[in-house]
Amino acid sequence: MARRTAEAAPSEGVARERQVQTIFSEIAPRYDLLNHVLSLNVDRRWRRKSVDRLGWEAAPEGTYLDACAGTYDLALELSGRLGFSGRVVAADFACPMLQAGSGKVAGAPVDPVCGDTLRLPFPDGTFAGAMVGFGVRNLSGLGAGLEELHRVLAPGGRLVILEFTEPPNPLLRRLYLFYFRRILPLVGGIVSGHPWAYTYLPESVKEFPGPDALARHMEEAGFQEAHWSLLTGGIAALHVGTKAKG
Repeated sequence: MARRTAEAAPSEGVARERQVQTIFSEIAPRYDLLNHVLSLNVDRRWRRKSVDRLGWEAAPEGTYLDACAGTYDLALELSGRLGFSGRVVAADFACPMLQAGSGKVAGAPVDPVCGDTLRLPFPDGTFAGAMVGFGVRNLSGLGAGLEELHRVLAPGGRLVILEFTEPPNPLLRRLYLFYFRRILPLVGGIVSGHPWAYTYLPESVKEFPGPDALARHMEEAGFQEAHWSLLTGGIAALHVGTKAKG
């Protein structure tokens, strides 16, 4: 048991990068099922709200980035919107995740790219907007990742980040932490067949900055008007920031 706990604890730097890449590569075949089951399907509503805040309607023909894309749920939410005529580039450095979801994007205006958010393979100002769903928490360098997202956004482009957090209400927080630290690792481990991936998840949330701190990190990376709102009583938070127009 001690070895399992040590393996699950979030690492730092290159070690964390390898840890995260390994985890998500290994759980890719069951990722979609576990996402929806363990969140009681609330994650679908969160993703809809994320795309609602992207402001894509200002440039429906534009190219948008879904970073840490996983199995394309955010990319598909955007590409399926009525009136959207652009493309979505879905980037993830755990390539098996992209492969696992490939059947979902057949015929959709979604282009998969195996690429690291810390070193995005795109020129400056490429994207009309960008979004990250449950991914910035896993970056080995949060500041560097936010700066890279800022770099590839066109002036005036908006970044939307959907991320887990801890509810501010004490009673809800106790219930949430019990589920997150006891139930989720047990069920996730059984269904995924991965011995410690779903122990890593609550540990990574515990170590991650809260909403106020994440908004400050966004501002330090160059984003203007960084703000956030809580979802479902504070189980998750939705952050929005804009790159200056000039």
